[in-house]
Amino acid sequence: MEPTTPQKSALEKLSVPIAIVLAGALVAVSLYYSNTKMNNEPVTGNQPTALAVNMRQLGAEDHILGNPNAEVIIVEYSDTECPYCKQFHTTLHRVINEYGSSGKVAWVYRHFPIDSLHPKAQKEAEATECVNELGGSEKFWQYLDLIYATTNSNNSLDPAQLPKLAGQVGVDVTAFNKCLTEGRYEDKVKADYTDAVNSGARGTPNSILITKDGTKTVFSGAQPYENLKAVLDALLN
Repeated sequence: MEPTTPQKSALEKLSVPIAIVLAGALVAVSLYYSNTKMNNEPVTGNQPTALAVNMRQLGAEDHILGNPNAEVIIVEYSDTECPYCKQFHTTLHRVINEYGSSGKVAWVYRHFPIDSLHPKAQKEAEATECVNELGGSEKFWQYLDLIYATTNSNNSLDPAQLPKLAGQVGVDVTAFNKCLTEGRYEDKVKADYTDAVNSGARGTPNSILITKDGTKTVFSGAQPYENLKAVLDALLN
């Protein structure tokens, strides 16, 4: 039944503020979903994509753990302050422990610091490059592990910890501080970021699995180890 005129007038007056509230709620939900997706994309990947062909070719500047001639190379784009990257870092170490010793799978780490969410991640990424310069590949991976183990994520790592962690892995702290202060690797980290975007990455972690025949398969988000293992086994077989 249609409302009477006074009732209708009252309802019309209420309709505007109600619409505003509903619109605000929809915007809030949209922003929440967008930020969540930036950090941990839903399980919709694991398929070849044309965007992946735009990724930078593997080269001497890359950080690789495992056999460079592995049957499958996982190129991961990661942010040291992303909680999902912290989780996935452990997953990838488990992969290397299982598949790396036989030379079947290797892991390449590339930087993807998202400044809008984690402003500290850029300098942390540069710090890993300084350690690599001063101590080599082994120290790079040790230092990267320490950062992920130390930070509580979401931009929580105290920058004062960076030289302390460098000292823990055996790098000259004075030389490290000089390297970091000079911003020696700012451009390299930004180049990795650009490469991630060109490769189609819209959140972290984002990985591209490359087989020897050049097939590229996208693996998005911090999915469980079992999911990644299933994709690897399919590619290896």
